[in-house]
Amino acid sequence: MAHVPTPASTVLLVGASRGLGHAMAAEFLKKGWHVVGTIRAGSGRTLLHDLADAHPGWVDIETLDMTRPEEIRALRERLSGRVFDILFVNAGTTNPDPSQTIGEVSTEDFVNLMVTNALSPMRVVESLCDLVAPDGLIGVMSSGQGSVADNESGQRELYRGSKAALNQFMRSYAARQAQTRRAMLLMAPGWVRTELGGPEGRLSIEESVPGVVNVLLTKLGRPGLEYLDYCGRTVRW
Repeated sequence: MAHVPTPASTVLLVGASRGLGHAMAAEFLKKGWHVVGTIRAGSGRTLLHDLADAHPGWVDIETLDMTRPEEIRALRERLSGRVFDILFVNAGTTNPDPSQTIGEVSTEDFVNLMVTNALSPMRVVESLCDLVAPDGLIGVMSSGQGSVADNESGQRELYRGSKAALNQFMRSYAARQAQTRRAMLLMAPGWVRTELGGPEGRLSIEESVPGVVNVLLTKLGRPGLEYLDYCGRTVRW
């Protein structure tokens, strides 16, 4: 059964200025949720600002570059005392040339992508988890390409590796939280036509995001970690 929001139901979306994150914010608003979304400082006016203007009192905008631990700490201090029903870390990126094999990737690109896609989301989770309600949900945006079992075609090797690392780190986190009532989720949104996914993606944002949000709401109240796609299907590890 899907979660029925109360007037106080609030989601904290990390990485909500554009693409999937912005679309998720809009979808939560449609369902009567209050949204706190983050953008990076210096982003200028974003689509999230447009949402805030269109829904006065329902959208709060915070700044965060999650690759900077000091900014995570500052956000944690600013949000102290608030309680969120869902914390979802959407932010992520890919390397400049996704076609490179792992042996061709520069050390700099390797480090940058692993820090952005694997280390930083977990730093956010570890730092902000105590702001999530005891029966709330903690989720991160993974990818079907993070599945080791389903990798039968190769390609996008560094990106795949960064998401597989994120999945493993989230499993370790969940193992340490085995007694919690919180739900935890690794989300595979499908191959979506966004700036990150590229124009070849099989899905539009409109085909992916409503499913993503529905899966999150259905997962609320089901403790433990699952790796699911936008249709609610289990993805193989």
